[in-house]
Parts: sequence; C-alpha cells; structure tokens
Amino acid sequence: MRKAIFPGSFDPITLGHEDIIKRGIPLFDEIVIAIGVNAEKKYMFPLEERKRFIEETFKDEPKVSVITYEGLTIDLCKKINANFILRGLRNPADFEFEKAIAHTNRQLSKIETVFLLTAASTSYISSSIVRDVLRNGGEYELLVPKAVRTK
Repeated sequence: MRKAIFPGSFDPITLGHEDIIKRGIPLFDEIVIAIGVNAEKKYMFPLEERKRFIEETFKDEPKVSVITYEGLTIDLCKKINANFILRGLRNPADFEFEKAIAHTNRQLSKIETVFLLTAASTSYISSSIVRDVLRNGGEYELLVPKAVRTK
C-alpha cells in the first residue's frame, strides 16, 4: 500500500495545497494530511478550524484523511505506516529547503519524499501571503478553497 503524509501547518489551506493533494491522489492509495502543531508558533486560525477547512475541502475524497500531530514527521510516518512524504515545490528556494529535509528524513528512516511542482496558476500562493491579505482586508477568497471562504 502506498500511503503518503502531506505535512504542514495549513494556516490556512490554500489553492496550492489543494492542487498538490488532488494531483497526489492518483499516485497513492491513501494521503494523510497531517497538520503539525508547534507550541512556539502563533497561528491565525485555531487547529480545529484548520482541520475543518481541510476535511470540508476533501469530504468527497475517500483516499484523503486529516490528522494532527506533534514532533517529527518521520516518527508520524512510522506510527501510521506511511511510506512517503508528499511535498509541493513552488520555486527554487522551496526545492533547496525541502531537499535538505528530504535527505535528513531518508538518512534517519527509509521514508522517501515525493515532490510535485505546483501548478503555474497557484505557484505564487502561500499561507503567509493569504494571512497578510486577510489581515489587510484584501480579497483572500481568490487564494483559498471554498471551505476557507465560508469561514
């Protein structure tokens, strides 16, 4: 069984995240969207709301589930028997950052990271940009799935 974890803070989930997950569905038997919890980080959206956004976005997709976790992603992979980590790449800076993490994860475990390039139409979107648009009263609705737009 090809089981992948798609980890992130998803504060909030964006159209870019949604695109990567949808394009990952044919590649894996199951995708677990894993919302990481970092006590040091200040989030705009509470954990349960972020989880609800994702569950609502993928409610009709039986191969996708959502969980929350703390700690190392590879420890979560081992705990739930996931063989892969799915990550999206928007630009060369993302690649360099993600490559280092992927090499470390492979060194510490046998878990492979699968990278998908973001679609050109969503490559500029990040959760931090969405939060900035939200804080300043901009039209964030163009950047997020419907579940976030109805918050």
